[in-house]
Amino acid sequence: MELLAQLATWSLVAFSVVLFLTQLLAREAGHWIGRHQREARGSGDAEGTGLVVGGMLGLLAFVLALTLSFGSARFDERRKGTLAEANAIGTAWLRAEAIDHPRGREIARLLEDYGQTRKDYVTALRKSSTIQEINERSSALQSVIWGHVSAIARERTDPVVVSLMVSLNDTFDMGTAARFAHDTPFPPPLFWLLIGMAHISMAALGYQLGLKGQKSHIIATLLTAVWTAVIVVILDLSAPRLGTIRTSVAAYDWTLEGFKAGIPIPPPPAQ
Repeated sequence: MELLAQLATWSLVAFSVVLFLTQLLAREAGHWIGRHQREARGSGDAEGTGLVVGGMLGLLAFVLALTLSFGSARFDERRKGTLAEANAIGTAWLRAEAIDHPRGREIARLLEDYGQTRKDYVTALRKSSTIQEINERSSALQSVIWGHVSAIARERTDPVVVSLMVSLNDTFDMGTAARFAHDTPFPPPLFWLLIGMAHISMAALGYQLGLKGQKSHIIATLLTAVWTAVIVVILDLSAPRLGTIRTSVAAYDWTLEGFKAGIPIPPPPAQ
């Protein structure tokens, strides 16, 4: 699986081509076996074979639907996680700016760096050496930020300080949740089940066609292409750092833009 993942990281098109060709080979192997059995023993039980092949294709379709639902859920989890984290960072920054304390302004400045760091984490490539560095920098920023808010809490115990502590705690929790969603791999047993069933089904289809003395290369190739496209989309949805379906970082960009705008303090209303 690691080799296939590396191939997909290098080029999703290359991964698709390899998957498509291996399925074609499986179908041609099944067709060759079915044709030779037909020549040696006659037509064979083509009707019974058709029922079995139909059941296998139906089961493959069910597995594809199941894994597609799984991949969509994982993608949605990552998308919601990044939005929740960006909102939590923005809320903590606003409360840090409003606390009227020198350490509060330093916390706000550190949160700006923290937001950019979390954005870099989401956009990092798979197996990139920078991922570990980003995680270490995130942990270091969390420690410094929490040290500042702890110092403020020793001086003041008003609700504003408590609300800042709660916001920062939520921010760090959202960071952990986002990291968990991005680092959890696609389950290898489910991956091999999907790939194995696709190849076995194609081999069985080829066997049935060979047993009947039929070729149907165009229709069978079209079916193989459809299976390949669906499998690639499923893997792309499930893996956060593969292919072209990536988690959007627009929420982080909007939050960082808000930091640049600052908080203008309007004059008091006229009496």
